[in-house]
Amino acid sequence: MKNLFSWQRLWPHLVAVIGFMILSVAYVSPVLQGKKLSATDEIQALGGAREVMDYYKQTNERSWWTNGMFAGMPAYLVSADYPTSIPTKIGQGVNKLLPAPANYFLIGMVSAYVLFLVLGAGGWLAAIGAVAFSFSCFNVINLEAGHISQVIAIMYAPGVLAGIILAFRRNWLAGAAVTALFLSLELYANHVQITYYLGIGIVILVIVESIALIKKGLAKDLVLVLGGLAFAAVVAVGTHTTRLWNAYDYTKETIRGKSELTVTGKDAAAKQGTGLDKEYAFTYSYGLGELLTLVIPNAYGGASVGPLSNSSETFKAITSRGIDAATAQNVIQQLPLYWGDQPIMGGPNYIGAIVFFLFVLGLFIVKSPLKHWAAGVIVLYVIWALGKSLAGINYLFFDYFPMFNKFRAMTMVISLAQMQMVMVGVLALSAIAQKKITVKELQKPFLISVGITGGLMLIMALLPGLFFGFKGANDQMAALAQQYGQQAQSPEFGQLLYNAVVQDREGLMKGDAIRGLVFIALAAALVWFYAQDKLKSMVFYSALLVLVIFDLFGVDKRYLNNEDFVSAYVAQGVTTPSPADEQILRDTDPDYRVYDVASHGGPFNSAQASYFHKSLGGYHAAKMRRYQELFENQFFTEKPNMEVLNMLNAKYFITPDQQGNKVAQPNPQAYGHAWFVKSFKVVPNADAEMAALRTVNLREEAVVDQRFAAKLSDLKIATDSTSKISLISYKPNELVYETNANGDGLAVFSEIYYNVRDEWQVTIDDKPADLLRANYVLRALRVPAGKHTIKFRFEPVSVVAGKKIDLVSSLLLVGLVVGAIFVESKRKQNA
Repeated sequence: MKNLFSWQRLWPHLVAVIGFMILSVAYVSPVLQGKKLSATDEIQALGGAREVMDYYKQTNERSWWTNGMFAGMPAYLVSADYPTSIPTKIGQGVNKLLPAPANYFLIGMVSAYVLFLVLGAGGWLAAIGAVAFSFSCFNVINLEAGHISQVIAIMYAPGVLAGIILAFRRNWLAGAAVTALFLSLELYANHVQITYYLGIGIVILVIVESIALIKKGLAKDLVLVLGGLAFAAVVAVGTHTTRLWNAYDYTKETIRGKSELTVTGKDAAAKQGTGLDKEYAFTYSYGLGELLTLVIPNAYGGASVGPLSNSSETFKAITSRGIDAATAQNVIQQLPLYWGDQPIMGGPNYIGAIVFFLFVLGLFIVKSPLKHWAAGVIVLYVIWALGKSLAGINYLFFDYFPMFNKFRAMTMVISLAQMQMVMVGVLALSAIAQKKITVKELQKPFLISVGITGGLMLIMALLPGLFFGFKGANDQMAALAQQYGQQAQSPEFGQLLYNAVVQDREGLMKGDAIRGLVFIALAAALVWFYAQDKLKSMVFYSALLVLVIFDLFGVDKRYLNNEDFVSAYVAQGVTTPSPADEQILRDTDPDYRVYDVASHGGPFNSAQASYFHKSLGGYHAAKMRRYQELFENQFFTEKPNMEVLNMLNAKYFITPDQQGNKVAQPNPQAYGHAWFVKSFKVVPNADAEMAALRTVNLREEAVVDQRFAAKLSDLKIATDSTSKISLISYKPNELVYETNANGDGLAVFSEIYYNVRDEWQVTIDDKPADLLRANYVLRALRVPAGKHTIKFRFEPVSVVAGKKIDLVSSLLLVGLVVGAIFVESKRKQNA
């Protein structure tokens, strides 16, 4: 292997990686001072994972169930580790190479660098493309928001493509090894939605490349390639068997699974099926005009809330009414500048004016079939990102395309379209650098590309008002202006303010269009002079790299900058309990719950309470469907059914006082950990079960679906008020109760029922017992007379068996990579 790993071969790539590391840290330099990114979603995740993380620290045992959120849920998607999965350990190790979030930029640049090298680009071009991909505004905005798993999945995507292209174009074994390695890391990211979209593009790529090989008469080679890639895919998936198996089982019970309730009204057919509600899934959709933000970031105002300068029309309008400059400055710092249709906008998904120009140029001059594949997939991804703006197409995908209806916020697919755009741009530069196109051949497509990209910028800089009104259907500024008008007792002032903001929105678009025009002109000049051999390669590459960095960083820093970093203490602010939390924490009961209505966003959009307590609320995109349906039908209604909170053992409510401070209110009506009922009512279906929750005394009677009736057919309840059941031991994944009953009875537990594959092992005096479901979401158990010990233990078969498959697959992965290196080294030595 000496030839393969010679210093002469490795040093340029080591220099590139070191450069990537320096650039990554330079962008987020506060990490060198020990500061951390204060990201909302990451803080929420910390709260949701607190219970299982503390349990692991105390016992060195991983709990796969947590009672920290939503009255109890599997911990698969909250906090989990997979000790027998080698790619998981590799991924965790890579994440520690640099402080977060610098490490994520590094991953993206290295992954893209590998892809562009496989495509035949030189080291400089590969590095330029890697920077352009990794620092696209989409990645930066999602890091700022704390969507870490999404970003990691995006960052590993180029490496997966690199392996597949390598297999088809050069070496099937090496390609299989690279594919297996990067696909296993892609799956480690644990963002199924990004992987799903990537997978669709890969399937199309494999079909296109397979047809190309067949046309060349290389059917035998195709068998090796497809066999190698199939083996790579099986191995990569196998290394994450536990994770994927868990997710597969859990998904069926979440809001992405099928409801048993009968749904009426608009969109009933879709809601009754397996998948998300259509309206919910397409909440985030690009408007057709918003695609312009890919190349003019402030075309739609930028983020939902943003600042203006003292030279803005809004500042002038405010001060013109006699308001002092200091007050005016405060007002213009937080204005709803975004005027698109999406409910929340963290910022534009800007790909870069330079990348835009190179992409358009590549569409004209690149001869590789990969260009046609990339262009087609980009169109597909853009269609999906438009969501309900192209409802006629996307609703068909939602209703009929496999798994499409499992995901929401399809706008994220634009990140993969951006990856393809960078790829086409790099192929264009590579064709020019390798003299695959003469200056004469380049001239016409070059001028057309400059005309298209520069012309678009020029039109938007001069005449944007011909195409846009800079007012949105859900324009938050209109309401805010009305509010200011009421405060000033002058509706005219409110209208003046609104008109000024509209003018500033137009000004923002013009400014960024001019900015884009300058970058396109500079990049085009570099390309043209380089193609004519009037610039040395080193000068061209260095200058282009600097331009790309300035182009992207200039926009990225609007959304993720040094001000977003805080001290480690401040970043962990969620860990500081309020007086209400401290009051509740003095309760020594091991398993009560808290309903927090005082946290920002409400109980079902905040995991702050979960950091300190076992909460009825939480923050997660994959809530259990039955639990959500329970609250939608029983509590979030005109007449809330308080007995729902009581049966879930909500011992405390956290509410705000008049000053907004959190106050703890005990709930003496909470049922407790478990109770014996005097009777039970068998109902025919989910609708009847849901309806019965409002008509029966849930403390005295249990509501049971008929599918469990056979296990209760001969039960004659003989328990009375002297019968007792109490919790004597609590762990997240194990609960032990003692009973003392004077007759056979039915016990209901204030614990969420989840039993896809008999994950909860239930015993009475160490003998297996049948777990039942009562009251739509709770566990129930038939208990014999006398004194008994009941134990619930969460032991998913997906974990027990999955760990073994993880290990075997991981060893196969190592063998595949080592084998490919050995064979490639021998080939190099014999060449």
